[in-house]
Amino acid sequence: MTIFFGADHKGFFLKETLKQWATEHGHTVVDCGNTVLDPHDDYPDFAFAVAKKVVEQPENRGIVICGSGAGISIAVNKIDGIRASLAVTPEQVADARSDDDINVIALASDYLTEEQAKAIAEKFLVTPFDPQERFVRRIGKITTQEQVK
Repeated sequence: MTIFFGADHKGFFLKETLKQWATEHGHTVVDCGNTVLDPHDDYPDFAFAVAKKVVEQPENRGIVICGSGAGISIAVNKIDGIRASLAVTPEQVADARSDDDINVIALASDYLTEEQAKAIAEKFLVTPFDPQERFVRRIGKITTQEQVK
């Protein structure tokens, strides 16, 4: 599986740690930025880059990181086809993958340790979607709303 990563200056070092961890676990890693530590960068740039890659390659996943995780989560969810969640615990992410088929997680570098972030990422990558009718129906409603302009 390919994992697309994106982070602003607040998430830069956690992104670098998770990229190495993902590579060591056999995943292909694509860094969508920022590739340098720039204290003046803007998280939407990296959120949009990751989101567009995930939409183009839906068999893959995205991980985006900023200080609170909130801003980058909002930004990534603006792209049609993305179902992202601010990731808080491995258990919460497992539910979001299973029930909502999330394809991107947002991490809060100010509030997670490296070990917590790795545990969340692991659960995100190994948990399959559970295609129960009610889950498929709900995702269908979201997809329909994305098409309303």
